[in-house]
Amino acid sequence: MAAISSVFRSGLFSNKVAIVTGGGSGIGRAISQELLFLGCKVVIASRNLDKLQKAAQEMKLQIPKKSTADVREVKCNIRNEDEVKSLMDATVQHYGKIDYLVNNGGGQFPSLLADIKLKGWNAVIETNLTGTFLCCREAYQKWMGEHGGVIVNIIVDMWKGFPVMGHTAAARAAVENLTKTASLEWAPNHIRINSVAPGTIYSDSAAANYADPETFSRAIPNVPAKRLGKVEEISAAVCFLLSPAAAYITGETLKVDGGSSLHGFPGFSVPDHEGFKAYDWETDIKERKKSETEMEKSKL
Repeated sequence: MAAISSVFRSGLFSNKVAIVTGGGSGIGRAISQELLFLGCKVVIASRNLDKLQKAAQEMKLQIPKKSTADVREVKCNIRNEDEVKSLMDATVQHYGKIDYLVNNGGGQFPSLLADIKLKGWNAVIETNLTGTFLCCREAYQKWMGEHGGVIVNIIVDMWKGFPVMGHTAAARAAVENLTKTASLEWAPNHIRINSVAPGTIYSDSAAANYADPETFSRAIPNVPAKRLGKVEEISAAVCFLLSPAAAYITGETLKVDGGSSLHGFPGFSVPDHEGFKAYDWETDIKERKKSETEMEKSKL
């Protein structure tokens, strides 16, 4: 596993409690790991308990010493109303509150609209839209309605249509509007709710869902940044929206896509270039340790 770090200050989320659906792999895992690094207590949830337990055990090993962080897993199919209620109840019973909810859980499969069976359509809509709604509603009912909180919904880059992924694009577009509506209805309850729209983000778990190994690399020419995104870049955006730095932001969508949602202006294309430099979390850790060592030496 890669070492975990963050661009945010240590202890930013000390003694806070977050639920991350789909928190055991891919983008959800990156979000969970960064929250843990920053001192948060995190409940990861998904349908596959075995994978969740393995992920939780691995993440526990990376929690910094003397941290307030903790992680536990709760099996939950977000399409199931009773299981979502149990997830919220279990979190409040164990940690005493819910400060943050990150609706990252979801799923889809590649298919042209004309070929999608109703069963497949309903499964994607129920997971990505209804599941997100249930988690938002139950977080409100079980804790946030009386105590406030912050919600971040993960959607997709569907601004110009999403061929071969029309079912998930429709669901996520609905989630964006759900986010706006909830931001107005729940403002008096001191609840902020925003969305993050990832562009083409590479992770091993995401790549495993596609038979074609070139699926991700083919997207690069249409990304002005000329590279794929990293899961840690989505995590950083989520942590920003959860943090006090975003205290005046609600009902918005933060696009983390290297400019791909803007690309395609007639008569213009972004020339090939070396690509936007990505922040390197492992290098950052090494540089911090080196700097701390040099400072200690200078005191001697």
